[in-house]
Amino acid sequence: MTDITQLRFLVVEDQGFQRWLISNLLKDFGARSVVAAADGAEALQLLSGESVDVVVSDLDMPGMDGMELIRRIAELRHPVGVVLVSSHDRSLMATVESMAAAYHVTVFGAIQKPLTANKLQAVLRSFHASREAPPDPGVVPVTVAEVEWALQKGEFEAHFQPKVDLRTSQVRGAEALARWRHPDRGLLAPAVFMPSVEEGRLVEELTRCVVADAVRKCVEWRKAGITATVSVNLSVESLSDVALADRMAALVAERSLEPAHVTFEVTESAAVREEGPALENLSRLRMRGFGLSIDDYGTGYSSMERLARIPFTELKIDQGFVRKATTEASSRAIVESSLELAKKLGIVAVAEGVDSLPQWSLLLALGCELAQGHYISAPLSETEFRRWARARSGAAAL
Repeated sequence: MTDITQLRFLVVEDQGFQRWLISNLLKDFGARSVVAAADGAEALQLLSGESVDVVVSDLDMPGMDGMELIRRIAELRHPVGVVLVSSHDRSLMATVESMAAAYHVTVFGAIQKPLTANKLQAVLRSFHASREAPPDPGVVPVTVAEVEWALQKGEFEAHFQPKVDLRTSQVRGAEALARWRHPDRGLLAPAVFMPSVEEGRLVEELTRCVVADAVRKCVEWRKAGITATVSVNLSVESLSDVALADRMAALVAERSLEPAHVTFEVTESAAVREEGPALENLSRLRMRGFGLSIDDYGTGYSSMERLARIPFTELKIDQGFVRKATTEASSRAIVESSLELAKKLGIVAVAEGVDSLPQWSLLLALGCELAQGHYISAPLSETEFRRWARARSGAAAL
């Protein structure tokens, strides 16, 4: 863990006692460099002359408040992490955290007053963990030429994150996720290769490779008695090509897989753009019997009327809302309204990003049908998925 003695703190708080309390708690933790300011304006002056790692700031201050300070930090591109402190309710603090993210300012946590040593220390651990994460060799950039060669050599493959029935725990499907089996660097995640894929306009070729591999593997696991469907993501670029539906149908037909066993996922923002080619593709895919899933629901601000015009069979609730539903009333309300929308549209609801038992229990109580996330399983290779699915089926039968 990062040595707190090496971190430099700036405390921004208009109340003298609170300013003293936070500064002394930090020193009790071992911090050697702690400076303080009574408002945002003074904090900016200190930031211009001091090297700071973490800003601990109140939200509600006279003059320049915490929100304006965040905006100014963003404008000046100060490389600091922010810890928010406020007596306001969690919904407001969550909004400010979202605002900070929109400004590309990292917030390591928000503390409701009264501030205590335990609350502050818990938030600081987030900062320590992020600083201490070892460099990932997978982030070494790759070139467009390398991606093109890998596509030609068939080095891309599908891995699968299971989707399970919340009521029975049985496996119902799996989302196919692109991975690069690099001959020298091992398994590479999308964060490594997608920038080059997009730069080289290779999204459609990558989609074709992943769909073909996912369909082939779905056939194999269904032959082995695992009656799970497979889902594959489609990009905005793919949807703009009017020949997409025909190509996808041909890929599936080559493997003699029923279209009903394949679901294509599109993000909410892509789905509601209402461009002719995208709507034509979605309509054709549905007419051919494929499932259609709206992904990341809740992030695109779509109306029910707009969604009802597209023949979706599944609605995936964005993981950001799912993960906060057990702690934030606003996120829970969005999850509940999403489930109600799915029910009214007569389609299946899937909760993404289920990472804990409390989240699972809440979703089950709210009547959500399917779930996926690390509490259930991380993405797996096809061999691992088959083994996992068999074990899950056996456990559910007990």
